Amino acid sequence: MPSCNPLVVCTEYITMNYQSIKHDLPASVVVFLVALPLCLGVALASGAPLLSGIISGIIGGVVVGLLSGSSTSVSGPAAGLAAVVLGAIHQLGNFELFLTAVLIAGFMQLVMGIIKAGFIADFIPNNVIKGLLAAIGIILILKQIPHAVGFDRVHEENFSFQQTDGENTLTELKNITQFFLPGAFIISILSIGILVCWPKAMLQRFRFLPPSLAVVIMGVLINKVFILLLPNWAIKTSHLVQLPSVHLNRVSDWIHIPAIEHFFKYNVWVVGFTIAAIASLETLLNIEAVDKIDPHKRQSPPNRELIAQGVGNMVSGILGGIPITSVIVRSSVNIQSNNATKLSTVLHGIFIFISILYLSPILNQIPLASLAAILIVTGYKLAHIAIFKNMWAKGWSQFIPFITTIIAIVFTDLLIGVVLGLFVSIFFLIRSNYRNPFTMESNNINFNEIIQLNLPNQVSFFNKATIKNALWALPHNSKIIINASQSNYIDDDVIEILSDFKNTVAPERGIQLTILGLKEVYLEDNAIQFKTVTHEDVKE
Repeated sequence: MPSCNPLVVCTEYITMNYQSIKHDLPASVVVFLVALPLCLGVALASGAPLLSGIISGIIGGVVVGLLSGSSTSVSGPAAGLAAVVLGAIHQLGNFELFLTAVLIAGFMQLVMGIIKAGFIADFIPNNVIKGLLAAIGIILILKQIPHAVGFDRVHEENFSFQQTDGENTLTELKNITQFFLPGAFIISILSIGILVCWPKAMLQRFRFLPPSLAVVIMGVLINKVFILLLPNWAIKTSHLVQLPSVHLNRVSDWIHIPAIEHFFKYNVWVVGFTIAAIASLETLLNIEAVDKIDPHKRQSPPNRELIAQGVGNMVSGILGGIPITSVIVRSSVNIQSNNATKLSTVLHGIFIFISILYLSPILNQIPLASLAAILIVTGYKLAHIAIFKNMWAKGWSQFIPFITTIIAIVFTDLLIGVVLGLFVSIFFLIRSNYRNPFTMESNNINFNEIIQLNLPNQVSFFNKATIKNALWALPHNSKIIINASQSNYIDDDVIEILSDFKNTVAPERGIQLTILGLKEVYLEDNAIQFKTVTHEDVKE
């Protein structure tokens, strides 16, 4: 056990961060560059003040990052809640009243974490999680293609098929031919080329400079060249990062305070519960998905994550931010940038805070095409063709829930897609249990043909019809062994079937029945009606 000496603990902490900062610092810069315009976009899509998205991004990085047990998850305002936030602000009438609901939602999440409600994450099938990741990858590619060619009418991180501007994912792609900018296209193509070739070329020697940061710098420099030499190809302000400037001496202009006097209003609590439920589910899904793509396979404690998200949303509600969840896009970029610890998450939040105060003029020179290239490559890695081949090889029971989740998420939204994927996965589970609840074989023991029915470890009510059909189909005057020695649980409906067969059907049909290994709690006694069978015989 490590020493409890504060100096030793502090030294170990500093050493750990010194060793990891060479990975975490570059990763945090890349996540920060990706997260910054997305924070503004989600706030815009939510109908909230633009800076409320920045506040949420800062809190998601610093507060949630410090409290979370995840080394890879990055939190902030999420597109999945944009429609909920937009409707809630309209329903409650003003933003300050909505902030009270965010405060309540954070408190509910805190309670959920304390009572260990995070166990829900353990019941999400792998095929649905992999479908979620692949769907996010496909959406990233489809949504970022317009930005890559200079069509940036919709800036928000919108993962819904139907967009708030009346367009959808497919019609948005159709429109790009009318708004094609050669300068943006060249920057995005060069950026994608660098990102793809970086690990395979001599460029990887520049380990202090992550490829994502390199393409951002390159994008700014190329656009400067366009401005000087090819003005028609230069990227205009509408296709650059647009970050508002904030001054500390005017904090009151951009921080909103919740209307605490309305804390006990019924409709405020309804909105708070809705936000808590959706944000918690998205967070649990995201950390489960992010753990799948973590190369080190570290595990994020779900209950601690709920506590961290709860505290984060309470702080966000108090300071004027919109709701926070773990966000899979930023988390994926964090992993693709080879982060080592959660220090990258915390630093990205600090960078957002510094940038909004001092770096707006510099950051506003970054082309959105450069950021689009980063997200397109991230999307490709999430939806790589090898993932589809692997799921296909596992059979229909794995592939169909996987592909259903992808299609549903792409054409609806994340939560609807996951729910549909879960339903399909449960269908295949029920189908499997219905079709394969036991094994039945015929043996010759002491020159007598004996039918043996072996029950599995778990026998649920889904197996009721199949077991009944098998027993009722046995020929008259036969000998049957029902072996329940491996069963830890048998549903009451199945016990009733066994009881009816033992007490009524078997005697009337002259069937000799032997029941082995059934716990006394299920039937009064095990039936043994022929002595030619022993436990040793069954094992053989």
